[in-house]
Amino acid sequence: MRRNVIPAVLCYIRKKGKTLMLFRNKKENDIHQGKYNGLGGKFEAGESPQDCVRREVFEESGLRIFKPQMKGVLSFPSFDGENDWLVFVFTADKFKGKQKKCDEGELVWVKNEDLLSLNLWEGDYIFLKYLDFSGFFSGYFKYKNKKLVSWKIDLYSGKSIKKKKNYTKMP
Repeated sequence: MRRNVIPAVLCYIRKKGKTLMLFRNKKENDIHQGKYNGLGGKFEAGESPQDCVRREVFEESGLRIFKPQMKGVLSFPSFDGENDWLVFVFTADKFKGKQKKCDEGELVWVKNEDLLSLNLWEGDYIFLKYLDFSGFFSGYFKYKNKKLVSWKIDLYSGKSIKKKKNYTKMP
């Protein structure tokens, strides 16, 4: 069965040992309801990943980011039960503007050491550890009924795989 692929971005904005997270608690029928997430969303027609991340961060937070750093790419097959999601992951520590209220949830600055204590998607606990990795990561996270059933992370440094971790978690 062929599914649609939805390209999207996630951005983790950082400042003084804290990361800006979005607590998803405002939209009806939100698959992310009750979870903390980075800022981001779906591509619009013709956008590059960098264009998309800048637009999404501005729309959700009122902040304009500069020089976002692409840290990795994540694949979520059939994440919503219908579509495959391909997500480009960024960090940003250069930004300006006044933070505004978000229509999708509450924006919260969280101490970096507290990120993994938040209510996150199970896969986020895995890939968030690599936001500070000096190379690039590629991840695969398979969910069924909102539960992580298998995953894999490859870490790249330079032109070759420096470190490779493969894991499978079965229900």
